[in-house]
Amino acid sequence: MNVATLTQLLKEAEHHHGFYEATAPAHHWSDWYAAFIAARQDGRTVDEAKSAAALHMKEVLQ
Repeated sequence: MNVATLTQLLKEAEHHHGFYEATAPAHHWSDWYAAFIAARQDGRTVDEAKSAAALHMKEVLQ
């Protein structure tokens, strides 16, 4: 992955994480970002990546 692509994915993750964070229990942002970015890299849509990140967080926060 090049810097431009990573920058774009980080900005996208930042934007969408804000909506998740508003109602989520305390967590470290990096867990959600990593799951979101990995899903986007795998070719998932933004909505699919948000779902994947939320599912990951459910597992992390148990």
